[in-house]
Amino acid sequence: MNTSKPLSGKRIAVLAADGFEQAELKMPLAALADGGADVTLISLRRGRIRGMHMHQPGDLARVGKAIDDAQAADYDGLLIPGGYISPDSLRQSAPVRAFVRQFDTAGKPIALLSQAPLILVSAGLAPRRTLTSWPGIRDDVVNAGATWLNQDVVRDAHVLSCRGMQDLAAFVQALTPFFAGEPATQADAAEARSDPAQDKPLEQPNQSLRWLAAPSFGTMLSLALLGVGVVAAQRVRQKTASADVPAEDASARARD
Repeated sequence: MNTSKPLSGKRIAVLAADGFEQAELKMPLAALADGGADVTLISLRRGRIRGMHMHQPGDLARVGKAIDDAQAADYDGLLIPGGYISPDSLRQSAPVRAFVRQFDTAGKPIALLSQAPLILVSAGLAPRRTLTSWPGIRDDVVNAGATWLNQDVVRDAHVLSCRGMQDLAAFVQALTPFFAGEPATQADAAEARSDPAQDKPLEQPNQSLRWLAAPSFGTMLSLALLGVGVVAAQRVRQKTASADVPAEDASARARD
């Protein structure tokens, strides 16, 4: 193996749809490229898909192949970023579920971020797994038969999962040796019991909402005045139109 490029010759499929968490695609892709991997972005359709920064629109990413044209046999590993929208769209696609099952059946590495384990749930691959995920989907994962751990990164055999964007540094550090074929350690063995649900939501998603632009009092007042002005202008036009009626037409109306 090329120690400077440990992923040289590896073909990695990245599965995402509109609404993927941009940092969860960008940072792992940079690590994979640095390791020498050949990466293909696969989505529900061709063209470009839109990323997100939490709740705000992010950049566009060009799709390399549509899911209908993708085969797991062509790749050595699978990476699925999270996000509030992308995993939910992907889990509803029968070709996506079949694609993920092909990787699992072959024992090929599957790396999942934040909400991406929902796709394992819908594909019927969650039972007896040990996973982490975005805490908000903890109950979905547990109810599907998996053990959920509140840790930054969890590895269970050929499945590597990450809790969320706040844990990207630890995930990226584990990603290259994982796709390079490094075996799981004893410390990665499955736990017997899930960690409890959190007592309160993380602040991170709500922080971005605080910075979304909200109309100021001045803006609202300006809009109100603009509306009044439009109504007044319309009334003036109506009066002017009435005044411009020819005299004979007015006389005819009077006789009628």
